[in-house]
Amino acid sequence: MHGLVTTNGATGRVGQYTLENGLRLVTAPAATGQVAAVNLWYGVGSRYEVPGRTGFAHLFEHLMFQGSGNVKKGEHFDAVERLGGDINASTSTDRTNYFETVPEHALDLALWLEADRLATLRAGMTQEVLDNQRDVVKNERRQRYDNVPYGTAFERILRLGYPEGHPYHHPTIGSMEDLDAADLDYVLSFHERHYGPDNLVLTVVSDLDPDDVHQRVATYFGGIAARETVAEAPDSSLEGPIGGPARDMVTEAVPAPAVFLGYRVGAYGEREFDVMHLVSAVLGQGQGSRLYRRLVVERGLAVDDGGAAADVLPFRYTPSLMLVTMIARDGVSGDELEAAILEEVAGLADGVTEEELDRARAVLERDHLQSLSNPSGLADTIGSCTQLFGDPELAYTWPQRWADVTTDDIVAGAKRLLTEENLLIVRFDPEDPDTQGGDA
Repeated sequence: MHGLVTTNGATGRVGQYTLENGLRLVTAPAATGQVAAVNLWYGVGSRYEVPGRTGFAHLFEHLMFQGSGNVKKGEHFDAVERLGGDINASTSTDRTNYFETVPEHALDLALWLEADRLATLRAGMTQEVLDNQRDVVKNERRQRYDNVPYGTAFERILRLGYPEGHPYHHPTIGSMEDLDAADLDYVLSFHERHYGPDNLVLTVVSDLDPDDVHQRVATYFGGIAARETVAEAPDSSLEGPIGGPARDMVTEAVPAPAVFLGYRVGAYGEREFDVMHLVSAVLGQGQGSRLYRRLVVERGLAVDDGGAAADVLPFRYTPSLMLVTMIARDGVSGDELEAAILEEVAGLADGVTEEELDRARAVLERDHLQSLSNPSGLADTIGSCTQLFGDPELAYTWPQRWADVTTDDIVAGAKRLLTEENLLIVRFDPEDPDTQGGDA
């Protein structure tokens, strides 16, 4: 069969195969039968974009559903949804991800649809399609960034955390100006440079025999040629602290003051990242965390918004960012909330208990195991570990990375990285000076 090359095969929990054209296939058994999860990780994200050409990786997330050589506009969605399947896509700094979960008998259809738009998308691309989806993305930017309270926080955080011209300086949504400047020739060349089987990890989670899945994938993808020109990502290396405290004070029509803190930490996959991920859990994940117990419950300074008050943005190819986010309660000023958060952050350097560390491990392990609990989540995690680290088994073993982190490691990481020199602050305060804090 054309393109059928096995570099490893099916052993243990996962099967690994590589076709002649460079496509990497990973298979894994499903926890629940009768469905097949198909997940594609293309190694292109916003880090490949250059100033003046931002937003293109995310634009392609939309364009890939607008028809190809043998599929009309909207038919990819319709074909999957008619079967009761789920389908979607997402874009980040480091990858673009397309995924669907279908009844097991429809695996061939899902594979054919994905192969067709990889091989023939440019044949279906027109100026009309580009103009339409550019407007859709611009409207998405308005709805998610520009016209909602605190919507520009992430964009402002990236500007402070990474210098101008750095590939992580801008968000994946891009700028209105760059989207307006998008032309059809550049869009076609972007697909040609980034969308090839040699830049793809395809994961299939199902109860089918791995070698059977391999044969099917080779049937649909084996004849697609690898890219003639491999795109190179701009240099994303970065040394040292942020050079802070770097501050962006925003006065807008927001319902309450909000504080966003950021600290540069190790790249995703490094030991330092794992330590600081645990630090974030001690500080601000769950009702047992310090920020929740002390600022929400005991002092009543911040609202409980149901999310994590601290977490780490997992950037693979540059230093990541540990973020702390809280919104003030009614009658609490931004200054008071900011000072209280910084006090709790500083307190980490004074010591962390074994109980706190055990709880933090349990929180992160729970979240990780939940991500593997259904076929779609398992396929996505396997695709991530394969595309970013070349090791699909990491999907199953990742919690082991936290096992030997000690309280001394936590304290040392906090002392070294949670400093003023490595701090960025984005503050939102209401336009009405009498408005201080949200609902209690």
